[in-house]
Amino acid sequence: MINVQAIDELAQKLAALVPPGLDDARKDLTATFRSALQSGLRGLDLVTREEFDVQRCVLLRTREKIEQLEQQLQALERTLGASAEAPPRH
Repeated sequence: MINVQAIDELAQKLAALVPPGLDDARKDLTATFRSALQSGLRGLDLVTREEFDVQRCVLLRTREKIEQLEQQLQALERTLGASAEAPPRH
């Protein structure tokens, strides 16, 4: 979600950079800056912090599961390798 207050503050800061002789245009520029910032941010593929944290937890659990499965696979490979190298019993 886009923080409207932060966009307004940034638009006002940008408008404050306008030279003093253009005070009449300052309100129009503030509105233009605000609109440009909103449309620019809307075009980005952003997620909320909550969504990011949820996906991070999913990724961590997935990584842990992969590591666990890799260890199991290595143990099975060692077992199979050891039984393949052992001489046949008669």
